[in-house]
This record gives sequence, C-alpha cells and structure tokens, in this order.
Amino acid sequence: MVNCDPTNGLQIVEEFLSRIIEGDVMASSPMPLSLARARIMPRIQPNSLFDHLDREQVAHTPWVNDTSIVYVIDLPRMTISITLEQVIRWGLTIDEVEAQARQNLSSYASSVEVKLVESTEGGRVAILSVQDGYDAARLLMQSLHGRLAPKLHGDFYVAAPARDVFLAISQGPGDFIDRVQGRVDRDFKRLPYPITNELFVVTQDGIAGTVRAA
Repeated sequence: MVNCDPTNGLQIVEEFLSRIIEGDVMASSPMPLSLARARIMPRIQPNSLFDHLDREQVAHTPWVNDTSIVYVIDLPRMTISITLEQVIRWGLTIDEVEAQARQNLSSYASSVEVKLVESTEGGRVAILSVQDGYDAARLLMQSLHGRLAPKLHGDFYVAAPARDVFLAISQGPGDFIDRVQGRVDRDFKRLPYPITNELFVVTQDGIAGTVRAA
C-alpha cells in the first residue's frame, strides 16, 4: 500500500498497526452468531496465504485458479478472519458459512453500478469498482452471469488481479484479450492484496479457472 501511495506512508502504517491491535482485541472476544451472521462476507485469496497461516485453522473453501474463498466478519474499521474454531463454536458447517457469506454479498452488492467500456478492437469490459474491499469478491455473486452476459455477448472472463479490482471481459477478439491480460499481469505485480493474474471463466453453469492460453 505504501508503494502505491508513498506520500501517505506514515499514515498508512500507523492505521495498519492500529487496526491490528483492534483486531486482536476483537478476536479475543468472539462475536455471537446472532450479531455476526449479517456481517459474514467472502474474500478470494491466493493459496499462498497458507504459506503463512495454518490451513487447518482458517475457515475456507478451496476454489479455482489456485485460490480459496475465505470468510471474514466485516466491521466498520476492519475485517476479522473467521477460524474453524469459531465456526464450530457457532454450530455451523463451512457450507453454511459460505451460503451466508454469498447471501450477504448479494444483498450488499445489489445496487452496485457497472461501467461498460468498448475497446477499439471490438471487445467489451464491464468494471465494478466500489473500493470497499469486496470488488474482486463480487465474482462470487450468484446473479453475475445473468447481469453481465447480455452486456458482454454471452459467457465472459473475469480478471481479479487484486482485492480491489474486478474486470468482466468479453471472450474476444484475441488482440483485445492479450492487451487486457497485459494490464492484469501489471496490476497483479504492483497492487496491494494480489490474488491471481489468471482469468476466470463465467458461464451460466458456474465459474471455472482458465489458463492464459484460453
């Protein structure tokens, strides 16, 4: 974050440390399900997350493109990761947590506006940008294909190189896809909270991963 905004580096670091302390305090007093249910949200994270965290302790669902869906409690100044211990304490399963997170995301995102851009090559990009920490997670919206397929002429790709980036991309032409992939590669390397430089394929039947060659 400091690399992206060096002039505000001190403020960024101080805010980061403040939220770590607040998060530790909140995590030591687990929130009851009655208060947490409406605040459970999903995030897409790279599996490299587990290089630093114990996979067996993190509430998550393995996903495509070497990523996982993790679950957090969304609070006004921070998010708190949900542990498997917390899920057990609530008497829920991971599937139930995922269903609640997706439901909350859909409710939260129902009014998000989509900006449509048409390229000179003939391709189209639909941009969702709220900068609320859940832009990439909107890939998980159940209504995504129905909402964007008419604008993008059928099944489409989604790029989520970082937490605050969501680009839905028409499937062609090739020069257009190559140019967008170049931007995705750059964003993946430079932006905070990177996820993946691989594209996701969004179809009526669901979401799949795709290699660059696709």
